[in-house]
Amino acid sequence: MHHLSKNEPKPARPWTLFVIHHSHTDIGYTERQERIEQYHADFIRQALKITEAAHRGERPEWKSFRWTCETFWAVERFLESASAEEKEAFQQAVTRGNIELSGTYLNMTELPDFDLLLRNHSKAQQFAKSFGHRIDSAMTADINGYGWGYAASLLQNNIEHLFSCIHTHHGMYPLGRKQTPFWWETPDGVKLLVWNGEHYMFGNELGFCPDALGKYIIKDEIQHFLMEPEPRHDEIASLRIHRYLWNLEQEQYPYSFVPIMVSGLGTDNASPNADIAEWIAKWNEQHGDRITIKMATLSEFFATLKQEDLSSLPIHRGDWPDWWTDGVASTAMHTQIYRDAQRTLRKVKKLDPNHEAASLADIDEASQALTMYAEHTWGYHSSVYEPWHPQVQMLEVRKQSYAAEASKLAYRALDKALIARKGALLAPKRPLRYEIINTEPAKATLLVTIPLDGWETVLLQKEFLLIDESTGQAIPYQLSSTQAIVTELTLLPGESRTLHLHPVDNAGLYADSNKIVTARNTEPIPCEGVYDIWSASSAKHPIHIGDEFVESDTMRIEWRIKEGITAWIDKTLSADLLVMNRKHAPFTPVYEVTPAQDEHNPSQICSTRSRMGRNRKGVNVQRDSGRLTKVKVLDNGPLYALVEMVYEVKGLSYYALHLKMFANQPRVEVSVRFHKDSVWLPENVYVALPFSLGPEAELYVEKAGCLVRPWKDQLPGSCLDYTAVQEGLFWHSAKDQGALALSMTDTPLLQLGTLERVPRKLHTMQSEDSRPSTYAWILTNYWETNFKATLGGFYEFRYALERLHQVDPQETVGSLHASTGQFTVHRIQS
Repeated sequence: MHHLSKNEPKPARPWTLFVIHHSHTDIGYTERQERIEQYHADFIRQALKITEAAHRGERPEWKSFRWTCETFWAVERFLESASAEEKEAFQQAVTRGNIELSGTYLNMTELPDFDLLLRNHSKAQQFAKSFGHRIDSAMTADINGYGWGYAASLLQNNIEHLFSCIHTHHGMYPLGRKQTPFWWETPDGVKLLVWNGEHYMFGNELGFCPDALGKYIIKDEIQHFLMEPEPRHDEIASLRIHRYLWNLEQEQYPYSFVPIMVSGLGTDNASPNADIAEWIAKWNEQHGDRITIKMATLSEFFATLKQEDLSSLPIHRGDWPDWWTDGVASTAMHTQIYRDAQRTLRKVKKLDPNHEAASLADIDEASQALTMYAEHTWGYHSSVYEPWHPQVQMLEVRKQSYAAEASKLAYRALDKALIARKGALLAPKRPLRYEIINTEPAKATLLVTIPLDGWETVLLQKEFLLIDESTGQAIPYQLSSTQAIVTELTLLPGESRTLHLHPVDNAGLYADSNKIVTARNTEPIPCEGVYDIWSASSAKHPIHIGDEFVESDTMRIEWRIKEGITAWIDKTLSADLLVMNRKHAPFTPVYEVTPAQDEHNPSQICSTRSRMGRNRKGVNVQRDSGRLTKVKVLDNGPLYALVEMVYEVKGLSYYALHLKMFANQPRVEVSVRFHKDSVWLPENVYVALPFSLGPEAELYVEKAGCLVRPWKDQLPGSCLDYTAVQEGLFWHSAKDQGALALSMTDTPLLQLGTLERVPRKLHTMQSEDSRPSTYAWILTNYWETNFKATLGGFYEFRYALERLHQVDPQETVGSLHASTGQFTVHRIQS
């Protein structure tokens, strides 16, 4: 081994380096998903053989070997194929501490709701408990953030420590430094001990693994081929280790030990490597008096850390937004399907709490499909460079199929639950009876569409009543221009109502003969069925529509051609709900594209992206905002009015809003429909949401298991620019004026920072009086490796804006869930 020259810096104090050996789990980044499953099951088998040989004394040089199972998903794959002898040997190795279970299931995006987090974080602990063991630590790698509820989920599963391996590519670590511990306090005041660590293969750069010497985080003068055999390996390792420890001392690092992650090969999804133990043993023979390297488990490391006085560690409350969840917007249609499936599964749990219709196995199978889609890997490593490649296409389809599978399984479980509630399948003479159920945690008033089969719409040509069976009375309804029956219901949480259609005529004759009409001679009834002539009856509708406005008793929306929506007025407050200094009108599309010097050169297509950093766009980004070109009234009746607004914008061949204003409450539902052109260049599409409830109103977003105030309830140094929400966001009035809730049914990413390409600020860098902007970030393909290269296709995303009177923010969350979840409607038997 190399000995340092006198001119090289040397650490001043003795050191211990804890080396945590693991394999980073990337499902589909380096190989087919099922092949990755096979790899990781075999990695555990390989680690087990190494530890068994050391334990039996056959290979004493491997005695120090430790293996940490980064994800419990890998353990499950091993257990599925393991023999009884292998399972027993594995449990003994875990008990001895040679192999460790991490409390995490997979490295996730922020798509999972709290139910799914709890389910996944329970799995490793339940397995450990089955043989008298307990897990106290968890690790993640690659991802660099988690929703605030993630900490609560770990703690509720009796996991006390989290080791985070930060990857700063298009991301950044919080707190202003890596390799530092802190207490992460949950909304309930419980504390999780977190180590904010270094990249998950940093040990390869320091040289712990022979023949897998890397250079990624370290920027030094030493030139070598990345992750290939290097004849100067020992010399380079010694140099880098000494420099690294010396630098820690210069940075006032307070401990005499430091943890380092290492991989057995120079790649993600890498096998265990006993050479690491052998190399470490040789190092310790020569340098162990000053720098001891020790293979360790997470639990061993945290036990050493807790021997220190941790009473002075900083305590941080708040969110830790993940920089890498933005991949979900590269497959936006499938993310939409995922979110719907997740809500559907929650409905099943409410409708069938005792699993009498849909079994626990049904629920778990759907949950597993949800988990696999929400895992952080978003495509094959060359998806952008060679998007036509069969392997790229194959892995893309398989990733997206997890969302489709989750949807199928969730709806299958819902069908079972509804059949158990006297649901009627297709049969002649089915009764026109419908059960409407509120499965969400809040009272809600929503429009309900009564489903009819195609051949049944002939019923709408005759007069009928819609009867509420709880009162026996007819209730108002509206026939839409698409021949659908729409009514409005108010339901409490868990409440259901049964409605039925009651024809008024008898034996083909109307009960009221005065309503028999052959042809009217004084009303503007068109032969082609397009009702576009103003009549006195039109003016009787509760919603009034003019050339540049639509108005109910509670809301008024105004627009101008080219400008878009110019005012969104709450008439009860006599206040415009739009931000005064907004850059874009509400629901206006904003398109960004970054050109490449040669738009047909794959290398330049990728390098253009790689230089973007945390801006997600280039210095030469081209931005275009939508221009309103025409407005058309599609429906107007006693319950709602529907207005279509068509825009022109670059990058999209079609973009239209459907604004549905409710007549009886301050609620507007918005459907964004568009056709995205297929472009290989890096792009972003945003939808402006410049709403507020006054300058003093507090912005909240709902995340898995918690409420967060962006730019306030966050870790210092965490991402300000965007966050992933569950059901939506709301502005809470400081003057007891309730809340303004904006539900985001289909798209989870909320852009908060400026759209301009500027040096990005992290939390606590913003000025105290700065307030986040709000855009839905609906599409992106900026990543240079594994995002879907093109965003082209047809999309429809739904939003709703509603004024609520709740003064408790937690109550508003329930209303958001009701807004996105909607009432469950199904046809029932007599």
